[in-house]
Amino acid sequence: MIKTYWNKGTKQKRNVIILGIFTILLLFFLRDDYQPALLFLRRYVFVLLLGGLFLWVMLSKFRSALSAGRRVLILLGIVGFFAILWFFGWKLELYNYMQTYNVYKNLNIEELNELPLTQNERIQPFNNIVTMAYESVGETQEVSLPQLVRVDSTNQWTMAVQPAKEYTWQRMNDNTEELFTVESTSPFPRFSKENRIPITFSIGESLAFSRNTYNAVVQRFNIFQLFTLQPSDVFYMKNDEEKWVQVVSLIKWKGFFFPYPTYGGVMVIDAGVHDLSDYLERMTIGKGTYISPSETKNYPYLKGQNTLAEEISRVEAQSLQFLGGFTDPLPWNMKTAVKIPDLPQDQNQQPYVTDFDFSGMKTEAYNGLYHWFGLEPIGDERTSLAFSVMIPADGTDKLYYYNHAARKEGMAGVSAMPLKVIESRKEYDWTANKPVEFRPFIKHIAGRKRMFVLGTIAAVQEDSQKFDGAATPDLALVDAEYRDVIWIDAKHPSRWTDAILEQLGETWKASENLSDAIIYPARINFEMQQRLDSIAIDTIQFIPRIASDSSIVN
Repeated sequence: MIKTYWNKGTKQKRNVIILGIFTILLLFFLRDDYQPALLFLRRYVFVLLLGGLFLWVMLSKFRSALSAGRRVLILLGIVGFFAILWFFGWKLELYNYMQTYNVYKNLNIEELNELPLTQNERIQPFNNIVTMAYESVGETQEVSLPQLVRVDSTNQWTMAVQPAKEYTWQRMNDNTEELFTVESTSPFPRFSKENRIPITFSIGESLAFSRNTYNAVVQRFNIFQLFTLQPSDVFYMKNDEEKWVQVVSLIKWKGFFFPYPTYGGVMVIDAGVHDLSDYLERMTIGKGTYISPSETKNYPYLKGQNTLAEEISRVEAQSLQFLGGFTDPLPWNMKTAVKIPDLPQDQNQQPYVTDFDFSGMKTEAYNGLYHWFGLEPIGDERTSLAFSVMIPADGTDKLYYYNHAARKEGMAGVSAMPLKVIESRKEYDWTANKPVEFRPFIKHIAGRKRMFVLGTIAAVQEDSQKFDGAATPDLALVDAEYRDVIWIDAKHPSRWTDAILEQLGETWKASENLSDAIIYPARINFEMQQRLDSIAIDTIQFIPRIASDSSIVN
């Protein structure tokens, strides 16, 4: 049709050229709008080709069929094929099954012989941080989702104070001009003074049009990246020049048969004001500096940092269901099949970003931030802890896991913890309080590494889905092996070990045939030092008396 119109004359040729240029410009400037469609084609390329090929063959037969009955059968065959494809692929989730298996086959997995220790335990749960942040902003402002990152050698929650989505004018005209950064180890984080960082970003998660983070990053992609990369979580951190930057985690889709998500690097956006040059750059080539996964090692501020999208780590952790083989997760097997337990009343599900210390272990794992999962058996009534999974939060191609089930440790899983906490304090009003975010607490106590689960008690208003931020929350430690609940003081983390020993020391001593020297090494050492000091004092007092007696004899 276009060729026929082109051959009609000069005017028609001019119109076709103008229309072509206009179409190319639209495709160039609006690529952030249609990029989700390109990703859809990439993610389901195999299924789309299979369905398209089948449809083409059947329609060819339909056109050549002579009888009406044959044509009806062909149409019924087409409908039946796509119904079966939907039922098995999406209803029974076999597509996700194959996708997860592809993730497992391409994972770099290492089994650990012992658990690493945890350090720098965070006190407040995610939703309490969100609530307290909103208590510190104005009507036309909102905060981005808090992210736990490393800042100046400490773990901190960072989030941007940005124009609220309900106020369109501010989203188009204002900048992101402030960051909140609060220490995760503090029981009462402050959102004032030194914890409010004045900084200007012309690109933000809530800003409109080309100033939106998603749009600006997509505009930066080349033609191949438009089909394979997807912007995900946004982090705020300091770079190697001690300047605050916006780091956008990228998801990369790999594979032809059942494509699967992997870590695709990051896009780093520098701080800056909204001006004409900034506008032209955003509209034409987007904003940000792309750093691929292989280049991350060249940027110290990204090593051991938290930049991995949770969507990726969840799929990787779930892929451990294939440890027993390709068919093990099927209903008639399930010997080692596991799931990620999501607690209905918890507003922040796994993974939990945790600071691990691998010192002294036979592994090359770094000490720092990881995404932790506590996997459990498939059945709802099975709540044992099957695997502890640690995925490097900086996107390193590695997955570490510890197999509790194979070692017959009999530990309780995360989904069993809320009832244990509730049972330990029956006087609480549990309709207004919820135990949430049960994360690992692993310490070397009483002669060996022991695993606890640390949970926070969060208050929730009646008929509300939001937790209220408490300045000094109640904390509960649950011994995953002995199932006992230890209530600890959030204000004094240095006393947590003493509280554990006071409550469980005698139990461990009787159950494991341990001596006092193993259970209470600090107390034994203190008593021994007191004895040595006493002997030294007695010796000093005794020597002059002997000298005095000898002089009398003489």
